[in-house]
Amino acid sequence: MDKVFSALASTPRRRILAYLSATSMTAGEIAERFDISKPSLSKHLSVLENAGLVTREKKGQFVHYSLVPENLTNTLHGFAQQVCPVGGSIVKESRRIAEERGETPRNASDKQTLPTDAT
Repeated sequence: MDKVFSALASTPRRRILAYLSATSMTAGEIAERFDISKPSLSKHLSVLENAGLVTREKKGQFVHYSLVPENLTNTLHGFAQQVCPVGGSIVKESRRIAEERGETPRNASDKQTLPTDAT
């Protein structure tokens, strides 16, 4: 749990999670949206992966990063993004990217249902 809180303590990492909310992206696609070095971005992605929040998959010559949808933390983060002034616009951009690719935008909150009754 400490790894998750440590990962979420960083604004760039929360922004990365927002970008991955509707589609997978390569490190290059993510880097285009940040004013940080590629080694720094790689470190952020590594922290998110080690916390179990993102996963990577090699597709041809590219590595695609995506959210781990069954992770409850990602589900809760998805709900928080809807009300966050910064996260909301990034989520919209992520959905637009997915639609441009011909994908159905996914929503982390759709993958995990929260209990409605704690009995």
